Amino acid sequence: MNQKSWTIKTLLEVTTDYLKKKAIDSPRFTAEILLAHQLDIDRVKLYLDFDRPLNDREVSGYRSLITRRLSREPIQYITGVQEFWSMEFAVDPKVLIPRPESELLVEQVVCLHKEKQSPDGLSTRILDLGTGSGVLAIAFARELEDAYIWASDISQEAIDRAILNSRRHGVEDRIHFFWGDLFQPIMDRDFTFDVIISNPPYIASEDFDSLPPEIRDHEPRVALDGRKEGMFFIEKIIREGSDYLNPGGWLLLEMDPGQITKALKLIEKSNGYGEKKCVKDYSHRYRVVMVQKC
Repeated sequence: MNQKSWTIKTLLEVTTDYLKKKAIDSPRFTAEILLAHQLDIDRVKLYLDFDRPLNDREVSGYRSLITRRLSREPIQYITGVQEFWSMEFAVDPKVLIPRPESELLVEQVVCLHKEKQSPDGLSTRILDLGTGSGVLAIAFARELEDAYIWASDISQEAIDRAILNSRRHGVEDRIHFFWGDLFQPIMDRDFTFDVIISNPPYIASEDFDSLPPEIRDHEPRVALDGRKEGMFFIEKIIREGSDYLNPGGWLLLEMDPGQITKALKLIEKSNGYGEKKCVKDYSHRYRVVMVQKC
């Protein structure tokens, strides 16, 4: 990047080749996202202004962003945003980056809500365990206008970020955020729910060091590490979840496809559960386990 005069077009071309040589995934996409972020414009605007000359400050700032990406810092932490459920959320290294697979949880809960027949007229009560940046709870609040939503996380910093995101999307009055480990914040509150959902930490501790550096070195380990075989929190939620579900209520858990069989065996050994089913992700691999309380 030593050329004296840069346009958007030439800078993108050179950067894309450079990132490709450095084995950075999606080099063109990365180059465009970071340049659009530096210039504070939409990616489409890059193509509309292909021949726009860039000043030294813009080029220097862009170099800094590219350097951060070369250190394998995720794009989402560099730009500070990630899209989920067609909404933009603020993210930082204190919270897990939302994955597209987690939208399955939203889809399933929306379906359950539509199918629910409540003769007493009560609204659906939803608990989001390990809310992180709050994407699931906020998506529920946007999709289900008559639902009551609670969300907990062991990280106070994550709760703070989730609250900011809820304000960003105008649903802060619809969600009750609690700090604490899984069910701990509501243990003495005599709360029960129609739906409990969680995308808990499920990476096996023994596999953590082999993760891509974007994940291993930058995302919060507390949101990823599921201890031995990645099953610690999955097992705990299955074991304790029925105590907080209303009769006929559903527990939904996201996990690694390789953990599905173990989770189903744990459910069979647990008391209080009846119907269960598994949901495939967009790669046609089972990703979500759903189980209903008797």
